[in-house]
Amino acid sequence: MSEMREAAMTSKAWPFEEARRVLKRYQKAPPEKGYVLFQTGYGPSGLPHIGTFGEVARTTMVRRAFEMMSDIPTRLIAFSDDMDGFRKVPGNLPNQEMLAEHLGLPLTDVPDPFGTHEGFAQHNNARLCAFLDSFGFEYEFASATEYYRSGRFDEMLLVALERFDKIMEIMLPTLGEERRATYSPFLPVSPKTGHVLQVPTLERNVEKGTIVYEEPDGERVEVLVTGGHVKMQWKPDWALRWAALGVDYEMSGKDLIDSVTQSTKICRALGQKPPETLSYELFNDENGQKISKSKGNGLSMEEWLTYAAPESLSYFMYLKPKTAKRLYFDVIPKAVDEYHQQLNAYPGQDLKARLNNPVFHIHGHNVPSSDMVVNFAMLLNLASVAGAEDKDALWGFIKRYAPEASAETHPHLDEAAGFAVRFYNDFVKPAKTFRAPDDKERAALEDLAGRLRAWDGGLDAEELQSVVFAVGKAHEFEPLRDWFKAIYEVLMGASQGPRFGGFIALYGVEETVGLIEKGLAGELLSA
Repeated sequence: MSEMREAAMTSKAWPFEEARRVLKRYQKAPPEKGYVLFQTGYGPSGLPHIGTFGEVARTTMVRRAFEMMSDIPTRLIAFSDDMDGFRKVPGNLPNQEMLAEHLGLPLTDVPDPFGTHEGFAQHNNARLCAFLDSFGFEYEFASATEYYRSGRFDEMLLVALERFDKIMEIMLPTLGEERRATYSPFLPVSPKTGHVLQVPTLERNVEKGTIVYEEPDGERVEVLVTGGHVKMQWKPDWALRWAALGVDYEMSGKDLIDSVTQSTKICRALGQKPPETLSYELFNDENGQKISKSKGNGLSMEEWLTYAAPESLSYFMYLKPKTAKRLYFDVIPKAVDEYHQQLNAYPGQDLKARLNNPVFHIHGHNVPSSDMVVNFAMLLNLASVAGAEDKDALWGFIKRYAPEASAETHPHLDEAAGFAVRFYNDFVKPAKTFRAPDDKERAALEDLAGRLRAWDGGLDAEELQSVVFAVGKAHEFEPLRDWFKAIYEVLMGASQGPRFGGFIALYGVEETVGLIEKGLAGELLSA
């Protein structure tokens, strides 16, 4: 066993722990299908979003970890549940009246309101693939409609028909009284209207492979369960997919724990081994409320990528998937800086530490180097005091602090400078609240300005930080963090900020003296 594989087998990083559960399935013999199958699911009634990204990114991390531990080939399917009936017209779509005329049809049979694809689901499926492709994910797209209609599910649908009673025994106790009376795991597609019908199954004929149901107009109709003439209800459908395809691993949100439980039971009832599953925590908004597509609260994919590179989002997704996290704008700067800290740490780490480093799970063996000679938090504060309207204003300071840096040689830094200006103007600037110093703080700030006027030690961040510390101690701030809090509130209009010595080195000693003078004169209060 190679050193890398041995380290992977013992790593405590969660993707390796998950991958070992998958590997355990094939301790005795490799999979008959010839590969290990990872799956992610997608509902095409809406566009791909930040949760879609998180699920595919995290599943990819587990797949990559598995590939380090085993020579068994792997596949990742992004499965679109596009044969679902069209139940409700989303309010944000064009051609509302036209869409309303097609309620009840499979999503692939609803016309595309944008007029660019054969159907509504096809439009959203194309958006999903473009979305996943833009991040370089390796996956195979799969359509429920195509799998049902082509016969890929036929064999397992016939097993489901034979084991109808077992499926009902699993599902009925989970349903309310009214739903129990009409529930069937099979949803026939009406040969009259093309609608996906939620109606009881009145008769079953296992030999013929058919069910009988009643149309809304009262006519009894017999249909095959194969060939796309029926689809299955959500939980039996998930189980059917697992059983028919031999899915080995799938993760889903904590809100689907009950679905995972019932689908697991149904998969076993179909005579197949259910996949290994992971239930991840959902994201909360800034008020601790669960993020919801319909509410539009929290942070969207587009919004994150407006203020930071996608790698920072991958980093955020890596962190503790089983722990609830706030997903709001103020997590972005922290994620960006922590991501680059991990990039900087990676080259000097031993193999064990590298396999525990989030950037390995984001990039695999091709971990890039960071060119962020100034971190994102510092860029934000620089944008704040400089009142920057574009990144060129920041580069003037950056070049003095790091003369070797340029937009050409430091593309990530250049990109981050643009993001920082945008983030500052949209979020920091509107929330800035300056205050006047009290007498003790005024005396300390005057002392700091005096020491900086006399400073001739260059732009060494640590030495300048020592000066700031010395002033705080000399003026007996207890605890010392109250001194730094005063600096930030008086000079930056915020209650927290960067290491101030580093800020002075970047902004400039003379410029910092000027900033202190403005703060003492009350000129920042109207800023």
